[in-house]
Amino acid sequence: MAVPVGLNVWSRLVETTFPYLDRTAAPFDSLWLPDHVQYGGHKVAEGWSLLAWALARYPDKVCGHEVLCNSFRNPAHLAKMAATLAALSGGRLVLGIGAGWNEEEYRAYGWPFPPARVRIAQLDEAIQLIRAMWTQAPAHYKGEHYRIEGAYCEPRPAPCPPIMVGGHGERYLLRVVARHADWWNYPFRGLDVYAQKQEALKAHCREVGRDYDAITQVVRVGILIGHTEREVERIKARPETRPLADIRLIGTPDQVTETLLAIVARGARYLTVNFADVPDPEGTWLFAASVLPALRSS
Repeated sequence: MAVPVGLNVWSRLVETTFPYLDRTAAPFDSLWLPDHVQYGGHKVAEGWSLLAWALARYPDKVCGHEVLCNSFRNPAHLAKMAATLAALSGGRLVLGIGAGWNEEEYRAYGWPFPPARVRIAQLDEAIQLIRAMWTQAPAHYKGEHYRIEGAYCEPRPAPCPPIMVGGHGERYLLRVVARHADWWNYPFRGLDVYAQKQEALKAHCREVGRDYDAITQVVRVGILIGHTEREVERIKARPETRPLADIRLIGTPDQVTETLLAIVARGARYLTVNFADVPDPEGTWLFAASVLPALRSS
């Protein structure tokens, strides 16, 4: 079965985001946007604005976030925003969402930054509330962190967008995945770590009575690719190359293909990829020409 592959972009691209995508997006099944407001003093693009622009600009692409920060938006309002984009795009939206992590953004913008366990509990409630907004008219929800009374979200999406939960915390976050996620978004950190996270998710699924195989696994992989190992080293040395802490797969087309096929063999049903040399399109073009065909025939 062919493996869908989506193209993920970096928030620091800002005004170069869409010139880059115009040159590279065509062979990919979907487009995935970031959600940040600031970090480290760098210029960054706001996530929902990017998504709306992408859905309008690329009418043949499914689009979503990897992933929205739940804390940045009221979940009832987010449900309405998502329902509107689902209607305008003809159902091409995936709602990717996570618990948030970057304390700098919270402090700078005046959002409370509770402990991770509380942020994950808020995410759990937010997903329940969003589904209520999409399926009830009027919608009601009362939790510890969020509450709605007689809320309407018309037009309600039909079908509802998949909800993709991002993260890999074994004790609490993956329990939210087991309880509520249609899709699970895992940022690749190596095959052994991926296997460990899968086992943790299986345990949570058993505990909550969920079919593990019903959750679509989406693995996000940062890639540095070059025709030869010498070219790989040259790209690594360029000052404009993305920090390698964000890049977990480095190699030639054959090496990259081998690792991605191993990820698929471990259970991934969807891949999303981003590249260390963006906004230069060369690495993306090389991947599309030399790796995508192997994934599509896997």
